[in-house]
Amino acid sequence: MGFSDHILGKKSVNGGPRIESVSPVLALAGGEVRIAGSGLRSQNWQRPRVQFGEMEGGVVVSSDSFLIARVPAGATSGPVVVATDGHVSNAQSVKVAVSVAEGLHPVTNPAIDPQGNIYATFSGSRGQKVPVAIFKIDTNYTAKPFVAEMMNATSIAFDRQGQMYVSSRNDGAVYRVAPNGTMTTYAEGMGIATGIAFDRNQNLYVGDRSGTIFKIGRDQQVFVFATLEPSVSAYHLAFGPQGDLFVTGPTTSSFDAVHRIDPQGTVHKFFRGLGRPQGLAFDASGNLYVTASLSGKRGIVKITPEGKANLEVAGHGLVGLAFAPGRSVILATTDAVHHLAWNIPGLPLLPE
Repeated sequence: MGFSDHILGKKSVNGGPRIESVSPVLALAGGEVRIAGSGLRSQNWQRPRVQFGEMEGGVVVSSDSFLIARVPAGATSGPVVVATDGHVSNAQSVKVAVSVAEGLHPVTNPAIDPQGNIYATFSGSRGQKVPVAIFKIDTNYTAKPFVAEMMNATSIAFDRQGQMYVSSRNDGAVYRVAPNGTMTTYAEGMGIATGIAFDRNQNLYVGDRSGTIFKIGRDQQVFVFATLEPSVSAYHLAFGPQGDLFVTGPTTSSFDAVHRIDPQGTVHKFFRGLGRPQGLAFDASGNLYVTASLSGKRGIVKITPEGKANLEVAGHGLVGLAFAPGRSVILATTDAVHHLAWNIPGLPLLPE
């Protein structure tokens, strides 16, 4: 008999547990959510039980008015309840991401082509030759090798025509990759080339983690667009709705910034206060989503155009995200790619 069957009928009474809210309501396995309410601590001082469907989660912190619970491996989207002293609380719903491909090594956002196929890297350590550099994950979530002969594939972007471009932090080049997986050099001399992104005029921007943002025109001429503080890992790039370039680049600080660079190349601080910010993406309303820590809690942080931030998805090991059709998002961790149903109003922001 499952836990929920055993306690069925023993609903919360006066003094029993009651959940008022769960935050965030989106998570990966291993992520930590805050459950607020009343009567959440046992009268016998025993540890409460937190149930995600049929899976029991770990209790990190407990008190009468709130709990911090860790989403267990194998949990799926559905109800979460708290049980104390033989009574079970009311249920609240939590959406849990589903793993669609494992055994990877992404270091930034996954990418999605016009047909809905997902691309993610096995980047490896610097200078490591891996058997497969980029995997293609089709709409049935079948992962197949796509590009083999690239060292340290880092960031992937598609232009308006659906042509793939990939940076290599090993040789400082950006490659153009054909639909059959063959590649040609598009630009060289990009230092430690990491994040890449196209603007609405189809100029390509490349982040050299040693401190330079390059702009590559459609005629393949290369310019220094802006300079920033060097990053300890990589720059990550995304264009906002007004045409400004937004950049993250973790430093040795635990209070890092998201930079906004205007079309003239002037650098502004958009938001400061993130731990190890990495991949980022915009929705259609101009909200920015960043894989980072906020106030010590790791996951996906939502930052409004006004600069207000909150943790939107709980999860560890996240390095990037990409919005997908059907109001969903593809999340990349250090070793896997996940799908999460995410009912964001409107469509994700796409290149014009």
